[in-house]
Amino acid sequence: MKIVTSLSFRGQCREAFEFYAKVLGGEITAAMPYSDGPPDMPVGEAYKDWLMHCWLQVGDQAIMGSDMDVDWAPNIDKPKNGFDVTLHTSDVAEGRRWFEALAEGGKVGMAFAETFWSPGFGSLTDRFGVPWMINVNPDLPK
Repeated sequence: MKIVTSLSFRGQCREAFEFYAKVLGGEITAAMPYSDGPPDMPVGEAYKDWLMHCWLQVGDQAIMGSDMDVDWAPNIDKPKNGFDVTLHTSDVAEGRRWFEALAEGGKVGMAFAETFWSPGFGSLTDRFGVPWMINVNPDLPK
């Protein structure tokens, strides 16, 4: 089994996933706009370039994403809560790099620093409204 987090955006999915691919060293392997849907699928002109499905592969892990509007997802314009996308690494420098890149233009919840459980931990909400936690676990395989 593989569990994959799916993130929703309001027209920013492509931009967000290109940013995440750059920060995390991943590859976007699918980016299907609504205009590529079946001919009988009603799509407003404003949404034709929005992504219906996006897949970012990072090593053996992945994140999915799509664009939604309030007509389809009534809470899409509200802050995301109740979850975080959490990145784990054994390398403090890598964790700090991820944190600083993802925090740019966003809001830091807890600055990246040593804690009683980790040599490096931080939480933030990125500029796209996605909450993240970065955790350094030295026991992870390199």
